[in-house]
Amino acid sequence: MSVEAAYQILFSAALVWFSILILFMLIRSIIGPGITDRILCINMTGTMVICCITILSRIMKEGYLVDVALIYAMISFISVLILANVYIPFRFSHKDGGAGAEEKEELLTAGEELSANNEAERGREGP
Repeated sequence: MSVEAAYQILFSAALVWFSILILFMLIRSIIGPGITDRILCINMTGTMVICCITILSRIMKEGYLVDVALIYAMISFISVLILANVYIPFRFSHKDGGAGAEEKEELLTAGEELSANNEAERGREGP
C-alpha cells in the first residue's frame, strides 16, 4: 500500500466520521434543552464543516477550498458571537428581575452587608 492510498483511506474515514458527528450535532441542536446548548452545537457543527472542507481540499488537491474554509470560519465565528449576544443577555436579565446598573449595585451591597451580618452572628454563636 502506498502512502497516497493510506492518506486516501484516512481522509475518507475522517470525512465519514465528521459527517456522522455533524448529524449528531444537528440533532442535538434541535433537542437541546437550552439556548446555550443550541449555540454550542451550531459552533461545533461549523467547526466540523470547516474540517470537512479542508479535508476535501487535500483530497481534491484544490487550494482554493482552504480559502473557502477560512471565510466560512470567519462567518461561523461572527454568527456565534451574534447569537450569543442576542440570546444570552436576554436570559440573564430575567434572573435578576431586569434590574438596571444602579439596582444591581444596591443589590450587591445589600448582599455583602447581609453576608457580613451572618458571619458576625456565626462568630457569636461559637462552634
